[in-house]
Amino acid sequence: MKTELRAASVAFAASVLVGCHNPSAPAQPSAADPAKHPTATTVSVADGVTLTAEQIEKLGLRTAILKPADFGEEAVGYGTVIPHEAIAQSAAELVTAEATERQSRAALQRTQRLSGTAGALSADVAEGAARQAAVDAAALTLARQRLSATYGQKPPWTNGANPALLNSLADGRTQLVRVTFPLGALPAAAPQTLRGARIGAARGSRWKMSTIWAAPADANVPGRSFFALLREGDAGEGERIVVWASLGDRQTGVVIPRAAVLINDSKYWCYRQQQPGRFVRTEIDTDKPFDDGYFVTEGVTAGDAIVTQGAAQLLAQESNTGADAD
Repeated sequence: MKTELRAASVAFAASVLVGCHNPSAPAQPSAADPAKHPTATTVSVADGVTLTAEQIEKLGLRTAILKPADFGEEAVGYGTVIPHEAIAQSAAELVTAEATERQSRAALQRTQRLSGTAGALSADVAEGAARQAAVDAAALTLARQRLSATYGQKPPWTNGANPALLNSLADGRTQLVRVTFPLGALPAAAPQTLRGARIGAARGSRWKMSTIWAAPADANVPGRSFFALLREGDAGEGERIVVWASLGDRQTGVVIPRAAVLINDSKYWCYRQQQPGRFVRTEIDTDKPFDDGYFVTEGVTAGDAIVTQGAAQLLAQESNTGADAD
């Protein structure tokens, strides 16, 4: 009896083992085998990351088309928009001095023409006219010197030139900006153009300023000072602004948005969409920061589609450290 039970037990165990190793049982696909999982991510460090449309949607990837941009080395200074009331007062003093000087000079010339004729004026009157002309000429010179002491030696309206510009500044249609740059920030020559913006404003909202001339030194801020005309800006009078002066030729490139930039292995990267569903990690240079990103000239070009949302998920897929996209 014991022999029969032992035999039956051996037979049952053998049948169990045979069932567990049945070669006709279908093999279960491996999750790591992309050939048996058509929707799995194909990861290649050299070739990039390939995703299906479903995976792209699940990862929440978003792209943006890069637009051309330009960049040049610039010096940064600070400026103040001069209230037009101060300019108006100086302009009025100059106009008054010029009118008075013209009148007294005309009176002196009339006296000199009548000298030796039947209608000649007395010597006292002639001397008085000459004295008044000299006084008024000195007053005009003083008014001009005051103006130059305040607004520089070579303003665009020197010696009565361009009175329309002075009137435009006096009534506020054109704004005058006084700018100071740190010592050593600019080359010897004065800048040809300046760009200004409100403190904290985005880079794209800069105002262009022109007609630049040297200004008297600012006793409160060491550096080189200039005056510049702001014709098309909305700066408030007395407002302090940031001003940039170009230091050389400008370069053409693109701006990579900050949201598209990630750090890996102590380097900066972005993901470029090489073709639909394929994303390639590209190293970029971040030495030229903008307010909203980084200006680059290599690796990507205008018209490229850059991942602006989900770049970290792509890096995880590429590094095989994140969860499967599906």
